[in-house]
Amino acid sequence: MKKSSRDIHDSTRSIHRRALMLGAIQAAVVATLGWRLKTMQLDRADEFRLLSDGNSIKMRLLPPARGLIHDRNGLVIAGNEANYRATITREEAGDPALVIERLRRLIPMTDTAVAALLAEIDKRSAITPVIVADRLTWDQFASIAVNAPALPGITPESGLSRSYPRAGDFAHVLGYVGPVSDYDLSKIENPDPVLRLPEFQLGKLGVEAKLEEVLRGKAGRRRVEVNSAGREMRELERIEGQQGATVQMTLDAGLQNFAIQRLGEESAAAVVMDVQTGDILASASAPAFDPNLFVRGISSADYKALMEHDHRPLADKTVQGVYPPGSTFKMVTLLAGLESGLIDSRSHFYCPGHTTVAGRRFHCWSRSGHGSVGPVDSLERSCDVFYYELAQKIGIDRMSEMARRMGIGVRPDLPMSAIAEGIAPDRDWKRVRHGQEWQIGDSINASIGQGYVLASPLQLAVMTARVATGLEVAPRLIRAIDGAPVPDSVFPVLGLDEGNLKIARAGMDAVMNGGSGTAAKARIVRPEWRMAGKTGTSQVRNITAAERARGVIRNDQLPWNRRDHALFVCYAPYEAPRYAVSVVVEHGGGGSAVAAPIARDILLYALAGGLPPLDAYPPGLRDEIREMLARMRLAPAPVAQASGGRARA
Repeated sequence: MKKSSRDIHDSTRSIHRRALMLGAIQAAVVATLGWRLKTMQLDRADEFRLLSDGNSIKMRLLPPARGLIHDRNGLVIAGNEANYRATITREEAGDPALVIERLRRLIPMTDTAVAALLAEIDKRSAITPVIVADRLTWDQFASIAVNAPALPGITPESGLSRSYPRAGDFAHVLGYVGPVSDYDLSKIENPDPVLRLPEFQLGKLGVEAKLEEVLRGKAGRRRVEVNSAGREMRELERIEGQQGATVQMTLDAGLQNFAIQRLGEESAAAVVMDVQTGDILASASAPAFDPNLFVRGISSADYKALMEHDHRPLADKTVQGVYPPGSTFKMVTLLAGLESGLIDSRSHFYCPGHTTVAGRRFHCWSRSGHGSVGPVDSLERSCDVFYYELAQKIGIDRMSEMARRMGIGVRPDLPMSAIAEGIAPDRDWKRVRHGQEWQIGDSINASIGQGYVLASPLQLAVMTARVATGLEVAPRLIRAIDGAPVPDSVFPVLGLDEGNLKIARAGMDAVMNGGSGTAAKARIVRPEWRMAGKTGTSQVRNITAAERARGVIRNDQLPWNRRDHALFVCYAPYEAPRYAVSVVVEHGGGGSAVAAPIARDILLYALAGGLPPLDAYPPGLRDEIREMLARMRLAPAPVAQASGGRARA
C-alpha cells in the first residue's frame, strides 16, 4: 500500500531525530574521550610517568651518617669510620646458594657462616639486601667489584660504621650501637624505614640509645634504573642523607682517662662534678670494656668472658650500682639533727665504744670509744655512737627527708641506661616493701649509712656538691647539640641554715686536715687546693658477737667478695668549692686507706687541669706518687678541636 505524503514526512522526521540523537551521543563520547585523554596526557602526566617508570626505576634509601659525639673540649669520642662490605638481594641473585659458593672463592667464609647467611636470606623479603660480608679489606672489596658480572645479586658497598677511638674510657656512658634486631623493631610503633636497612646501626645502650633520634639523622635516597632481571644499570639521581646532630658532652677526655687508669684493676666507680654548673666531668666505671667489639659483632668467647667476670665489667657502677653509703651518709644525719633544732654546735654525746638499744648492742668502729664527741668531732673521727644517739632523737623520717633533699633516693635525670634510684627508707617504704613496721634498730643502722640505705656513686657526688654549696645542684651530661649550648641551670638554694652547713663542712675539713682526721694521710698540702672529705666503709657481712669477742677478721684475710666496700667523698677548694668527687671501691676494705687516695688523685687532676703536681702531696708520699704516675698507661693528651655545628666523619 502506497504511503501517504504525511506518513513519509513523519518517517523522515523520525529518522532525522534519531540521527541527531545518535550524533549527539557520539559527539559526547568523543568529547569525553578527548577530555580524558587531555587529563591523562597533560594534567596527570607526571603521575603516570612515575607509575610507568616504576617498572624500570627503583628507589633505594641511603643511610645517614650518624652524628658525632665530642667531649667538652671538642675531642671526638664517638665517630664514624669507612666500612667495606658486600650485600646480596635474593630477587636479583636467582640462586643465592650458587652465588655465595662463587663468592667463597674470593673471600673466606666458613660453612657455619654460609648456613646462617642462607637462613637469613630466606627469612628476609626477596628485595631486601642482606649483608654477606662486613669489614672487608680493600683487596677483598676490589676483588668482588671486579667479579661482579659472575656474582648476580651481590653488591659491594662502602659505608660508615661507628667507632670509639677511646675504647673503654667512655664505654659505660656512651654505650654502643649494633645491628637493628627484630626485637628492636617490635618496640617501635612506626619504625623509620631506614631501620630496615641491613647495614644500619641503632643505639643499644647509654647515650647512644637515649639520644638515638638526635644522633640518627635522616635517610637520603637514590633513583636507579634496573633491567628486567632486576640488575642495576645506572644511577639516575642521588640525594644524600642528613647527618645526625653533633652532641657535645660535659665529660673531659683527659680526666676520664686518668680516672679509669687510677681505678686500675679494682671493681670500682668514680664521679667528678663541677659544683658550679652540675657538669659531670668524669664518670668512670672499672673494669671497662671495648664497645668496638659490640659494633663489629662480639664473639661468643669475648661475651662469655665479660659476663662471667666477677668484677662485672658490663655494669655501669656509677649509676647502676647502689651501695650502703656507710659513714659518707653521716653528713645527712648530722644536718637532719641540726635542722630539727634537737642539737646544735655545742651538743655532745658520750661514746664508750658501743650503744645498747632494746637489748641489742650497736658497736662503734673504735672498740675503746671516743669519749665526749661534738658535731665536728663526730665527722673528723667518724664516731658511730654519736649518730646512734642522734638517730634516737630525730627518727627516720627526718633522716629520710634530708637524704632526699641531698639527692639520695632520687633518680637523676640523665641520658644514661638503667639509672638506679637508690633508697632513702622511711616507715612507709618498709611497710610497702617488706610488709613490716619500722624498728628503732633500723634507724640506728640508717644513721651511719647501713641497713636499708642505698646510694649510687653519682648520688654521693650530688650530695657532696650540695653540702659544699648549699644549692640544689643537679648533674648535667650534655653541653651542646649541633653547636647550640644547653642552657646553664640556676640552682635554687636548699633552704638549709648556713650555720648548720658550715658545721658539716668544718667536719669534712677536719677529716682531711684535723689532728684526728680519718683521712689525714690523703690530704692535699697546697693551701689553695685545701680539700674537705669524708671516709666511708660499708659492711657486706654480719659480724657475730662471737667474732667480736675473739677479734674481728681483717678484710685482707677474707675472700674478696666478703670484704667491706670502701667509699670516699670530697670537694675542693674548701673556701671556694669547684669540684666534688665520689669514689666507691667494691670490697676494697677501708675507705681511708683505699678510696680516699684514689679520690684525692682524681681531684688533683681536675684542679691542675692535668697530671697531679707532686708538690700537692705531703713530702713523704712524693716518690711513691711519682712511681705510680710513671706506671699509668695514660692516653695521649687531648687536642682541643672546634666543637659545634655538624661535622662529617
